[in-house]
Amino acid sequence: MKRIVIVGASSGIGRRIAIDFARKGWGVAIAARREEKLKEVADLFPDQIEYEAIDVTAQDAVTRFNNLIERNGGMDVLLFASGVGFANPELRQGLDDEILAVNVKGFTKIINAAYKYYKNTENVGRGRIAAITSVAGTKGLGIAPTYSASKRYQQTYLQAIDQLAHLQCVAVDVTDIRPGFIRTALLDPHKQYPLTMAVDYAAPLIEKAIERGCRVATIDWRWGLIEGLWRLIPNCIWPLLPIKV
Repeated sequence: MKRIVIVGASSGIGRRIAIDFARKGWGVAIAARREEKLKEVADLFPDQIEYEAIDVTAQDAVTRFNNLIERNGGMDVLLFASGVGFANPELRQGLDDEILAVNVKGFTKIINAAYKYYKNTENVGRGRIAAITSVAGTKGLGIAPTYSASKRYQQTYLQAIDQLAHLQCVAVDVTDIRPGFIRTALLDPHKQYPLTMAVDYAAPLIEKAIERGCRVATIDWRWGLIEGLWRLIPNCIWPLLPIKV
C-alpha cells in the first residue's frame, strides 16, 4: 500500500485529494490546524486515514509531522497543500506577516522535515515531495506582492531541494504543482476571477501529476498558456500591464 501525507487537508483542494487517495486504497495521513475538520474527513475512511492537528507556523509542527508519518506507517508522498493568500495593494504589514509565516517559514519547515525523513530513514523506497504553489509565482503581481513572491520562493526552493537530492543521493523526487484560480475559501466569494476552476475539476489533475511523477505541472492547460505568455513579457513591459485581479 502506498502512503501519502497531506498538509493542509481540512478543506478545499487538500480535503478532496485526501478523500480521492483513500478511495484509491492509499494509506492517507492528513494535517491542518482545525482538528474537527480533519476528524470529519478521517471518519469517512477510519481504517485508512490518520490525522493530526498541525499549525505549520508553530514550534511543534515538525514533531507533530513526524509523529503523523509514524502513525501512517511511513510516507511515499508528501503533498504540501497549506497556504494563505491575500490581495494587498495597500501593503498592510499584518497580511504580509501572515503570508510569510505560512507560505515561506511553515512551507520550509515541512519540506525540510520531509526531505530529512527520506534522507535518514533506512530502507525507505523512493519518495516524492509535492507542493501546491501557484502560477502567481511566475511574475510579481502588483495586486498581491507578498503572495506572488512567496509562491516564487516555493518554486525556487523546490528546485533547490531537487538538486540537493541529486547531490546527496537522496531517493526523493519533487513535484511543483502550479494552479490558477481554484474556487476555494482562499478566493473572495464576492469577486469574479478569470478562468476559475472547480475543486472537482482541479483535484484529479493534481492527483494525476503526482502519480505520474511530473516535475512541474501547471493546472490547467489554459493557465499553462497564460504562464508561458507571462514568461515572454519583458521586465520593462510587465509593470505597464493593468493586472487588477
